[in-house]
Amino acid sequence: MKGVWTTDHVREAENRLLARVPDGSLMRKAAFGLATVALRMLGPGVVGRRVTLLVGAGNNGGDALWAGAFLRRRGVAVTAVLLSPERAHAEGLAALRKTGGRVTTDGREAVQRADLVVDGIVGLSARGPLRPAAAELVELITAPVLAVDLPSGVEPDTGVVNGPAVTATATVTFGCHKPLHVLGEGAKRSGEVHLVDIGLGPELGEPDITVLEPADMGRLWPVPGPTDDKYTQGVTGVAAGSATYPGAAVLAAGAATLATSGMVRYTGPAADAIRSRWPEVVATASISDTGRVQAWVVGPGMGIGPSGRDALAQVLEAGVAVCADADAITLLAKHKDLWDLREPGTPMVITPHDREFARLAGEVGEDRVAAALRAAKRYDVVVLLKGHSTVVAAPDGRVLVNPARSSWAATAGSGDVLAGLIGSLLAGGMDPVLAAGCAAAAHELAGELAADGAPIPAGSLLREVPNAIRVLRAAAASVSP
Repeated sequence: MKGVWTTDHVREAENRLLARVPDGSLMRKAAFGLATVALRMLGPGVVGRRVTLLVGAGNNGGDALWAGAFLRRRGVAVTAVLLSPERAHAEGLAALRKTGGRVTTDGREAVQRADLVVDGIVGLSARGPLRPAAAELVELITAPVLAVDLPSGVEPDTGVVNGPAVTATATVTFGCHKPLHVLGEGAKRSGEVHLVDIGLGPELGEPDITVLEPADMGRLWPVPGPTDDKYTQGVTGVAAGSATYPGAAVLAAGAATLATSGMVRYTGPAADAIRSRWPEVVATASISDTGRVQAWVVGPGMGIGPSGRDALAQVLEAGVAVCADADAITLLAKHKDLWDLREPGTPMVITPHDREFARLAGEVGEDRVAAALRAAKRYDVVVLLKGHSTVVAAPDGRVLVNPARSSWAATAGSGDVLAGLIGSLLAGGMDPVLAAGCAAAAHELAGELAADGAPIPAGSLLREVPNAIRVLRAAAASVSP
């Protein structure tokens, strides 16, 4: 698992570390790590290659200047463009000049001729887009860009971009990952993120956000053991679909069927479609005839009329884990009394996209993590907030983020597949936060495998679910215990 810490926590940890290490040693250690990545990006034969440093005020500019000094010792031609000359880091500037580095305040030529540009414009304390002078220089860049801690212009705690900003080929971050490296536009603009250890770990405490690695999910994913049968692995109930949207039921039930070796029971008007596509599923017309289940998936395509409301009410009254998706979320927003039918403490995952979230808990806004946490605590549920970076938040404050590598899963019906995956993992007894996180990652991976470079329907994504699980389990098997 990869931990992520907010900038407030990072600053507190850095202050504690700075109090017990020699003055300047932390910056030089960080800069050496930055220079090492820069050398790898330049490739073999670095002597005479041109690196341009975009240097702002503060410590990020200092990191860039010290890294420039290290690069000069390897024969790299380094030019520092000072965007705030009067506030440039004095020691770093002196170190670069001592090694023969060039310094200028007019960086247009240096940027255009560079083999690599190092973005040291702003640091984690900065907010908002690039200022005009910096933005003009960034527009001229054609070389790969290596960002210091963050691509300048990206909000560090939300990943939001509200104007001109750097798009990095790679980012070197010091001590720990920050939210922008895994959230939204920030994750895309960070490129490949390299973590440099500067000794910050013991000062950090518990992470604010966790990212599950493939090996983690492979270990967590349930598979049958020697004493298992269809009941011991969890029975998933699916209340979904309608005469208008039978496909939603087929997709949700199919995902639940493929996710684990447990049993799936379906109830609703799409029973005939379910039987023809998934003969393994026990399909009935009403929830009262369904039989015992360990978790329910409710909402996909079932409608928001009286029949949909009645189905949701019966599911909530059942006293088992629930994944509420799509129309179920709309019904919960419209009929607040439905919440009272749920037994306190019963595991529940809701899976809204931004518009559904707004109906339930107000506009998401720029801080998606804060919004998801707010709703999780308000309703005492696990919230999976859909988006390019999927946010999973729990009432106890835990947050998982799945930073997607692609957008192929952004297609009609794919949410029904996700709901079925979550429901099946809940039925198997997995912690709701982990169930949502694992399902989101497998779902995104299945979309990537199915697409292979071309748009896909949700049915193609569904067919790749077993292969996605195999990839995750292979990742776990490749890691030593």
